Parts: sequence; C-alpha cells; structure tokens
Amino acid sequence: MNPISLILLALAMSTDAFAAAIGKGSSLHKPRLTEALRAGLIFGVIEAITPIIGWAIGQAATRWVEQWDHWIAFTLLVALGLHMIYNGLKADDPEEEKPTQHSFMILAVTAFATSIDALAVGVGLAFVDVNILVAAAAIGLATMTMVTIGMMLGRVLGTVVGKRAEMVGGVVLMLVGATILYEHLSA
Repeated sequence: MNPISLILLALAMSTDAFAAAIGKGSSLHKPRLTEALRAGLIFGVIEAITPIIGWAIGQAATRWVEQWDHWIAFTLLVALGLHMIYNGLKADDPEEEKPTQHSFMILAVTAFATSIDALAVGVGLAFVDVNILVAAAAIGLATMTMVTIGMMLGRVLGTVVGKRAEMVGGVVLMLVGATILYEHLSA
C-alpha cells in the first residue's frame, strides 16, 4: 500500500470517531483540552488495536483466498464506505439523549463502536502488502488527533459537520478500495 493510500485510510477510519467526538463535545458546557485529549487517547488506542485484530483474522484466512484477496479488500472497503455514507445520510433519533458526562466506560464503548469498521479494514489489509503496525499506528494517531479536535469543536459545530465528515470518510474508504483493486489488476 502506498503512503498516500495509507494516510487516506487512516483519515477515513477516524471520521466516524470524529463525528462521535463532535457529539460528545457538544454535550459538554465548555470542553477542556484535557478532556478532549483523554477522549482522543482512548479512541486512538482502541482504533489502533482493532485493525491488528482484524489483520490477524485475515492472515489466518489468507491461504484459502489468495487469488481473491484484492477483491475481498475492495468489497470490504466499499461496503464499509457505503455504510458510513448511509449513516451520514440517515436522520438522527430525536429521542436520543446526549450524555452529560464522559466516563471512561462510555468513551471506551463509543470508541469500540466506531472502530468496528477498522476491524473489518484490518481483515482486508491482511490481503494487501502492508505493514499492519504502521497502518494501525497511523489509524490510531489520526483518530486521536481527530477526536481531540472534534471534542473541542463539538460545542461550536454541533452534529451537522459530524454527519458530513462520516460521509466524506465513506467516500475515501471506497476510493482506497478502488486503488487497491486497480494496483492489483494493473500489476
């Protein structure tokens, strides 16, 4: 995987966490930088671990699907991208209450929920020539940065930008999948 694709992948993986962080930040009166950094660290670590787990699962299956690996990676990334776009387009639940405080457990559960796509991406990365530790570190660092920024911007921006960020992330994931397929088929 080339460095540009890796950077785009890391940014795409962090957009759903960014959207969640905007929501979390908007529920606080005046989010402090320490709270934003704490949330960013929790999200970043979890988002970095899940693609490694997915990659390990994918490595176990590699020998059975080697001739189809590029199609699997493409399909997973496009499906995840479409799912992110769908989530960005659907209306919010008006009855959903925003939390008033952010405990470690609430942040960890939210971070895990937003990192499920990174687990699936990790499975797809098992079929591509990529250093999973570098990819996971890039995803974790991008997520930590985006969540910290999202928490600080949350009160000002609200949920409008968060939904758009998730849709952009979905488009980027689909482009990364198309790039993987193109690189494999043209080699």
